[in-house]
Amino acid sequence: MTATQFFKCLTDTTRLKCLLLIMQEEELCVCELIAAIGESQPKISRHLAQLRKCQLLTDRRQGQWVFYQLNAKLPQWQHDILLQTLSANRTELNSSLHSLNAMTGRPERIVCC
Repeated sequence: MTATQFFKCLTDTTRLKCLLLIMQEEELCVCELIAAIGESQPKISRHLAQLRKCQLLTDRRQGQWVFYQLNAKLPQWQHDILLQTLSANRTELNSSLHSLNAMTGRPERIVCC
């Protein structure tokens, strides 16, 4: 992915917020992002699909849940930019993190091997 493609993927506020929250929490599912951001399921799912298409996120299925995480194969320069962005915007994410932590019925993660 070129630098232009990378930055175009980050231009939408919802996409960027989803990505930063996933980085902060290591992985999240759609229902958790809905609770954190306060957007509809179709909107969140559409943006997650775009982030997967840009190869910024990968997913894993666990029963009925699909969990999204940062793509471990990102080039170092992209990873560094995202880490700096997360670090510089933690206070902006506080409200979303508070909403996420207040969510009841969060899906349990089963860690295998």
